[in-house]
Amino acid sequence: MDLKKAMMASASGLRAQSVRMRVISENIANQNSVSSSPEEDPYRRKIVTFQTELDRTNGVEIVKAGDIAFDQKEFTKKYDPGNPAADEAGYIKQSNVNGLVEMMDMRQAQRTYQSNLNALEASRRMVTLTLDLLR
Repeated sequence: MDLKKAMMASASGLRAQSVRMRVISENIANQNSVSSSPEEDPYRRKIVTFQTELDRTNGVEIVKAGDIAFDQKEFTKKYDPGNPAADEAGYIKQSNVNGLVEMMDMRQAQRTYQSNLNALEASRRMVTLTLDLLR
């Protein structure tokens, strides 16, 4: 694999993980949201999917952030009969975001981002050294 292809693959990984971290941040920010009325749902957790794509002009497979799907896990319920959003039984719906899961996903995304950054930097150093040798 030539260095340009390696750099393109690493850069695509950086972009994909950046989208993932943005979505995880949004999930964390909304983890404590509740429904505003008994008929409405609170914030639903989002999940990023990834897909590979062949860049035919350069002959390299790159990764892209695909669709952002909603987690279909059930909402949790909290007993709060005084809340105007409570149903007839006195429960309000809470978001299906689990902060611990989101923090683990964020840590994994950060590590993957850092790995892609290290690979990109290594490729850049190899290009620089090669140019230095050719002088």
